[in-house]
Amino acid sequence: MSENKVTINYDGKSFDYPIIESTIGDRGIDISKLRDQTGLITLDLGFKNTGSTISQITYLDGDKGELSYRGYPIEQLAEKSNFTEVMYLLLHGNLPSKEEFSSFEGRLKSDNYVNEEMKKLIDAFPRSAHPMGVLSSMTSALTAFNPKGVDVKSKEDLDHASEVLLAKFSHLCAWTYRKTQGLPLNHGDNSLNYVENFYRMAFRKPNEDFEMDPVVVDALDKILILHADHEQNCSASTVRMVGSAHAGLFTSVAAGVSALWGPLHGGANQAVIEMLEMIDKDGGDVSKYVEKAKNKDDNFRLMGFGHRVYKNFDPRAKIIKKAADELIAKLGIQDKTLEIAMQLEKVALEDPYFVERKLYPNVDFYSGIVYRALGIPTEMFTVMFALGRLPGWISQWKEMRLNNEPIARPRQVYQGEAVRDYVSMESR
Repeated sequence: MSENKVTINYDGKSFDYPIIESTIGDRGIDISKLRDQTGLITLDLGFKNTGSTISQITYLDGDKGELSYRGYPIEQLAEKSNFTEVMYLLLHGNLPSKEEFSSFEGRLKSDNYVNEEMKKLIDAFPRSAHPMGVLSSMTSALTAFNPKGVDVKSKEDLDHASEVLLAKFSHLCAWTYRKTQGLPLNHGDNSLNYVENFYRMAFRKPNEDFEMDPVVVDALDKILILHADHEQNCSASTVRMVGSAHAGLFTSVAAGVSALWGPLHGGANQAVIEMLEMIDKDGGDVSKYVEKAKNKDDNFRLMGFGHRVYKNFDPRAKIIKKAADELIAKLGIQDKTLEIAMQLEKVALEDPYFVERKLYPNVDFYSGIVYRALGIPTEMFTVMFALGRLPGWISQWKEMRLNNEPIARPRQVYQGEAVRDYVSMESR
């Protein structure tokens, strides 16, 4: 291997493949001609070592526990920015000026509604329907009320479609929540910012004045920022793959919502609370379950600890832990389930078994705690995740379209039956 290429020796021949440089992090080997030249393909189950695109949006280093959007460390954005500004950053590549921010926010507010007929669709779902199924269906249904096609070669058209979805998706999330609670559906308030508007739409009771709690708004703002994008994860890759067929933005994001629903992806914070509730029902003996987690022969595992990518402390977890602590203290919450969570957190941060294996609490652990403290039903946690992840999905879709990437079409290594002749049923 030279500095700028990798040489593969196969079948008595040598083949050179260029190395694609990165700004920071992993470099890639361009194997686009591998099959044509050698008759071979690469096999990488789960695409753990495969780069599906060249992106300029999000960078993470799992070994160091670092995450940045467009080069800005997540710690700085969570401390100094707000969710609307982060949405602009992800979509456009730079932090906005005052004028750009004001204009962007104004355009979002101009679409801060959904068609009244959408209420008929959400009414058709039973209250027992899982919120993520409702959200995915409602997102796809937006296409029917916005039938004009998007010119995928026009940046202006892509930007407009992006802003329309950002504005309307928060309605769908709020309405999905209110459907589960049997509350009347309402529209937004343009005197509020994006997060405040969602907070009011989702939680305002019809029979009492609504009080905007700044501690709650700040916690929601931070948690949405922390979830805004996470590189080529399962749902982002799904959005890009569906969009590569020139499917529309609403349809592509609806597919991303469905991917996020999986318990190995966005459903993890729901699994955290379900685990805590299980421990509570079993008497609340945390030490019992800690020992079960340490026993390699026991199928039990602690949800919300460790991370598939981060081999160090999840940088998002450090930020949301502080917000969770402040929220619980401010609201004066007494909750046995949250007490169990704090006991588990202490064990994970001090017990040598967990420290040596770097099984630290991750963002799913703390976001579940925040949502629980806010009184959000467990099955709604992933909807909140989707609201935060939306600008990342849109940015990934937009980048894929502007790069004019080809339709995604993975190969396979076939190990099924070879060619067989058909045998009539009477002879089988």
